[in-house]
Amino acid sequence: MSATWYECKVKYRKTDDSGVQRVTTEPYLIDAVSYTEAESRINEEMSAYVSEEFKITNIKVANFAEIYPFENSDRWFKSKISLIAYDEESGKERKSNMYVLVQANDVKEAFDNTNVVMKNTMGDYTIPAISESPIMDVFPYFSGDEAELEKLERFNTLKDSIPVEEEETEAPLETVNPIEADLTSVAVGSEEEE
Repeated sequence: MSATWYECKVKYRKTDDSGVQRVTTEPYLIDAVSYTEAESRINEEMSAYVSEEFKITNIKVANFAEIYPFENSDRWFKSKISLIAYDEESGKERKSNMYVLVQANDVKEAFDNTNVVMKNTMGDYTIPAISESPIMDVFPYFSGDEAELEKLERFNTLKDSIPVEEEETEAPLETVNPIEADLTSVAVGSEEEE
């Protein structure tokens, strides 16, 4: 059974960076089998995060084919993927679109991550659009089955990993000309043969 993702909008009081409390509405993604279960699960998940009262303002089926978390990423991006198929009878090219939610730090990384998840695709595809999603968090379904526990833990580990800042190197890296390196290895190899 494939996953059905529900986008749930939750309204609650949030303290911003300056310490001022304001009312905000944020979307979350829940994996559920029905609207009722989605409402129940979002209530359960949000009660762990929000200490005050909150209100669910909207629940709708999200149009994502798959959700892909990546390590050291903190934002979600919606990637539009056009699958290209050739109609043998008419000889024309047909495109069908699907949307995936990919975790990344910026649009370029989202593009790269989308290519990573599509690398084993048998057919041709293009990525005509990538945009940052307003989704704040993703809550996958867990049935309690032990085999699914490992998948859920991996998903949550990837999703919750903290982005790593790249450290600047103090000394410049030594560059080697690849042609010189090849000649050196050939010269060393020929000396050993003698």
